[in-house]
Amino acid sequence: QVQLVESGGGSVQPGGSLRLSCAASGTFGNIINMGWWRQAPGEGRKLVGIVLSSGTTTYADSVKGRFTISRDNPQNTLSLQMRDLKPEDTAVYYCNAYIEEGNRAVQYWGQGTQVTVSS
Repeated sequence: QVQLVESGGGSVQPGGSLRLSCAASGTFGNIINMGWWRQAPGEGRKLVGIVLSSGTTTYADSVKGRFTISRDNPQNTLSLQMRDLKPEDTAVYYCNAYIEEGNRAVQYWGQGTQVTVSS
């Protein structure tokens, strides 16, 4: 059983910074992709950024230049450094991973962590 556990959410003023972490635990094969998604109130879940198995990292336009994703493959962890936070960044942030299981890729989600940006 695979678990993705996020930590590091909280409240911050506009212009502030937060760092989120995600750790994968359990027994599993190769993690293909890992990424961060977020869901604001009343909206669907949207991609923040993703690290592909190749090491390539892509970001949503709304966070480019402000957010940085880092992946530690040996530790099976993923982090999201957020800077210059804006009220529109307020959302529940979810860690996501695609993991090889046999001949297929299975998607896993963390439980989510709340980020609130408000003055």
